[in-house]
Amino acid sequence: MNKRIAYRNIIVCVSIMAGSGTYSQDDVAAEELVGRLDLERYKSVMKGLTQFGDRRQGTQRNRRAVDWIEQQLQAVGCTNTERIHFVYDPEPRTPRRRQNTSKEVDLTTPTGGKVGRNGSGPGGASIFGYRSPTGVNRDLMAQPDPRIRDLNREEPTNGPRTEVYCTKIGKSRPNEMYILGAHMDGHGVNEAVNDNASGSALVMELARIFNSPDVETDVSIRFVLWNNEETGLNGAYSYVEQRKDLQGLEEPPGSGIFPEPKWLGMIQHDMMLWDHGAPDPNGKVDQNQRREADVNIEFQSNSYYAEESMKLAFVFKAAADKYNTDYPASVGPHMTNTDSTPFMNQVPSISLRENERGSQTGAGWNPTWHTPLDVWATFTDEDFRLGLNAAQTTLSAIAELAGTKIKK
Repeated sequence: MNKRIAYRNIIVCVSIMAGSGTYSQDDVAAEELVGRLDLERYKSVMKGLTQFGDRRQGTQRNRRAVDWIEQQLQAVGCTNTERIHFVYDPEPRTPRRRQNTSKEVDLTTPTGGKVGRNGSGPGGASIFGYRSPTGVNRDLMAQPDPRIRDLNREEPTNGPRTEVYCTKIGKSRPNEMYILGAHMDGHGVNEAVNDNASGSALVMELARIFNSPDVETDVSIRFVLWNNEETGLNGAYSYVEQRKDLQGLEEPPGSGIFPEPKWLGMIQHDMMLWDHGAPDPNGKVDQNQRREADVNIEFQSNSYYAEESMKLAFVFKAAADKYNTDYPASVGPHMTNTDSTPFMNQVPSISLRENERGSQTGAGWNPTWHTPLDVWATFTDEDFRLGLNAAQTTLSAIAELAGTKIKK
């Protein structure tokens, strides 16, 4: 069986699993859309986000960034922007209870491998090799660049928050949708380039491409830029709380308008650029992208939709195998602590990122994580291309799953 036929067979399986019975008979649309991705344009959107520093929640720089993102989405044709409103007031803090699955699932990958939760790292991951300390550095004077220090001087205050989204309306099944998300806030007295302008720019670029006048999809696609991820996924949790019971409802009745189409899948993008390998015995990480760099596609093995999420992850892996130009993709079972977490017991959910969340990011593989090093000057085109390849992965997979056509 050749790679193209295998890819289509996986698409069929997940489409049926998710309640979607259609898929492209050929990959012309996916190939055409992937060709519309451009490294310099992707970098330009990321660079635009850096003008707001780390975009830390509860600050004017964060609010200005939300406004700027909405303007950019509208400028590329995703004009039906809306906002989620919520209040962030963390005192008194109530410990969040771990979400546990209500069913036991024996997970076997398409290649016969087994996955489970038996490791010592976050989400059950296993930690291998040397580790380096991680944590948030909010010391203003730890940032050597005075311009970036000035951008980030304002401290956050509790109160109202907003986050913005827009939607590509499906042609034949507008009452169903895939959600593509990334968080736009950051912290660490930096420019929040990797965490998470890299994911935000990816979602914004996909919004541009899918909202081109000649692109039509069967089902809807929503592009969401979450706020307050860094304070406990508050924006994503607020979205789920406010919108989950509205799924598939036509409003007003008979109008053909579905403010919250039924969720078919949630795909998160969080930290897309840095895969330089493990720390050495002295805790130092190489400054060059490693040869084995890849796009990590993760699901959560203890979620209610673990099996369905795993199948969705392998659809994305198959798309990466076919369309990625520089870096391959791998699949892992530890999606912990990102904006897909609030969705994982509601709908099949996956996250794309640079490193495995538990065993690599949590073990200090990325020295820019929440530190003053997460600035534009740290990264090279080898890093930016990893983010572009993640965009190729999601764009091609969603083009197939959403039944995308190019109008002539």
